[in-house]
Amino acid sequence: MFLAELTLGDLRCIEKAKLTFGPRTNLIFGANGAGKTTVLEAVFLLGRGRSFRTHLNERLIQHGKPSARAVGILQAQAASRRVGIEIHHDTNGKSGTSGRLDGEDLRSFVELATAFPVQALDPGAHKLIEEGSARRRRWLDWAVFHVEHGFAKTWTRYQKALQQRNAALRAGRPEFTAWDFELAREGEALTAARGRVVMALAPYWTETAAELTGLQISLDFDPGWDRSDSLANILTASVGRDRMRRATSLGAHRADLMLRTQGRAAREVLSRGQQKLAAAALNLCQLEFLKAEHGLRPSVLLDDPSVELDRGRLGKFIGRVEALETQLIVTALDRDTSLFGRLEGVFHVEQGRVSQV
Repeated sequence: MFLAELTLGDLRCIEKAKLTFGPRTNLIFGANGAGKTTVLEAVFLLGRGRSFRTHLNERLIQHGKPSARAVGILQAQAASRRVGIEIHHDTNGKSGTSGRLDGEDLRSFVELATAFPVQALDPGAHKLIEEGSARRRRWLDWAVFHVEHGFAKTWTRYQKALQQRNAALRAGRPEFTAWDFELAREGEALTAARGRVVMALAPYWTETAAELTGLQISLDFDPGWDRSDSLANILTASVGRDRMRRATSLGAHRADLMLRTQGRAAREVLSRGQQKLAAAALNLCQLEFLKAEHGLRPSVLLDDPSVELDRGRLGKFIGRVEALETQLIVTALDRDTSLFGRLEGVFHVEQGRVSQV
């Protein structure tokens, strides 16, 4: 499945645009601030229901407009699907995001992830290494969702139980422990699924990290509690601490990917440039794992990758992405095609106007 056609309306600086993409490599070029990244945000929006630049979708609405929209035609052999996302302000000034898939209202954005898998590498990619565990959990869970049956339902049940338990803790209600059974059951299942995927990713990571970074960086999984004991027992033992903190201190919501080099956490050792390389390696190993073991080829978005990678490593990265035989949409300042091989779509963006070259 690839994105064959994209229509935009009132999205950031782009008032109106229509692009036709090829199933392999597509280039969008133009000056900084012209709107190149906005196109990638729209593509990502169709597969995730959000931007990769901000968690506040309302920021994508063009100033002074009541709503913004992105509509895509997804193509897979002879079959096609239509997906649309609208971000809007209501009469009270509140914002919301709604979507449709094949003419039907979306029940959940999970439907988007199933219909159109998409991954992005942007100039803020180093945050995957540098920042806290939440970003790395999202990265991991996106892969787990695509390979572990029932993971989305398990994740949803865990989150609901966690929210209820934390709400009771904040209110000082003693019945917060009523949620422990469900939290433990779903947390154990969630953790087992994550652990299986991290184990399967490990050999891809070792080889990819060595090529892109030149370093030996280990990849391990921290489940969010000491697995020498069950989560049910851990929750019981943590009652006093949780009551004092008014939050659930241990569990699957505290899980993390542990990257270490030279015996220390990677974020403490790696330079900003090395963090960017490590983040690129994480995304690449994830994509290679999904293709090799599950036949999945997500569309890949690269936002000005020359900011992340020097020319030599960028050439290696592009070559390996092309070997995935998946759709690639990449932005750049100019129309330098020497790194990207044969281009199926070339677009120029200038002051919010998109033209196909």
